[in-house]
Amino acid sequence: MTKDQIFEFFRRLAEDNPEPETELEYGNAYQLVVAVALSAQATDVGVNKATRALFVKVTTPEQMVALGEDGLKEHIKTIGLFNSKAKNVILLSQRLIDHYGSEVPNDRDALVTLPGVGRKTANVVLNCWFKQETFAVDTHILRLGNRTGLAKGKTPEAVEAKLEKRVPQPFRLHAHHWMILHGRYICKARTPECWRCPLTDLCSFRKKVLTDPKAA
Repeated sequence: MTKDQIFEFFRRLAEDNPEPETELEYGNAYQLVVAVALSAQATDVGVNKATRALFVKVTTPEQMVALGEDGLKEHIKTIGLFNSKAKNVILLSQRLIDHYGSEVPNDRDALVTLPGVGRKTANVVLNCWFKQETFAVDTHILRLGNRTGLAKGKTPEAVEAKLEKRVPQPFRLHAHHWMILHGRYICKARTPECWRCPLTDLCSFRKKVLTDPKAA
């Protein structure tokens, strides 16, 4: 994609959805960290179902540690990898208490020291809570970056680096949300719904699906 095409790409997404947000539900920075950590290899819908009751009881790291690993498992047992996730959430909560005064740090290097928090999770927290211009590359963005030609790369890190260089203002803050939602609902993994995509003329994907197979 050219610079002009990239600008138009995000302009159209912004026009359709001016203020995109994560679909994860949370009430504070701590709950956001927990929700994003739980969302690895799980859907936002599934995480939200598990955390609604949990987040009524737990709003702080201290309350999570008091709940304990077994208590947490009861809340999140419908989520994939819930055993290891429960262990990590308790550990990250204790680390926040011990090293950060129970506050979520606004620094990526600090965030990735928390058990179960990788670069993608850290970027989501920095973007959603601290309003930093980060690019949290998940499977949707990895696919979209390569399919469209916007940011090609074999790894999330490579795509993130390309996005850092190529996404212009005023779209940088919301760029990763637009891409995630577009990948989740239109540019799907198995069958991209190009017939209803507003970006087809900008996209370099060669195998566009321009007719709805169901309609046919």
